[in-house]
Amino acid sequence: MRYCITGGIGTGKTHVCRLLEKRGIKVYDCDDGARRLIDTSPEIRQKLTELIGPEAYVDGRYNTAAVTQFLLASEERKQAINRIVHPAVIRDFYDSGMQWMECAIIYDANLEQYVDKVIAVTAPEDVRVERITKRDGISPERALQWIAAQTDQTKVAARADYVITNDGKTNLEEQIDKLIEELKRNNNSKKL
Repeated sequence: MRYCITGGIGTGKTHVCRLLEKRGIKVYDCDDGARRLIDTSPEIRQKLTELIGPEAYVDGRYNTAAVTQFLLASEERKQAINRIVHPAVIRDFYDSGMQWMECAIIYDANLEQYVDKVIAVTAPEDVRVERITKRDGISPERALQWIAAQTDQTKVAARADYVITNDGKTNLEEQIDKLIEELKRNNNSKKL
């Protein structure tokens, strides 16, 4: 069985993943995996260079500015890059031997087919704004723009198999323990 932790910016999905890791559950971080593969995979380097041009990598290093400019130019360009990077990340996740992944864009990228269960982490907007402003040192208005740019969390939660509420009030540890027990029961397994 494979599981995905998802949620919008400021919901605390990374914190939930750390709590899972304290319980001995390793979680593959799709963002870290993508960054590493973009830097190290000759296949991705070749395909991005063919798609974008030689400016995709300068002096052997990934050129974030050039690639970002390319992908922001159109939805088609963004999807072309995603068709290169996302399959490589999924292969890397499978090859890692881990059962859990953290992926903020599981539904946006149509990657839910690669996992058996999706767990959405949610939090009220005011809590998210506070977390984002504190973590990233940005204004509440900018934090709200980032939140608005993502898929609405009520839609993500509605599609997920499980929801964890990370509002700072509801006991997170209890929710995670309950989730793990339920997944074990449904999987007829003592190990996750």
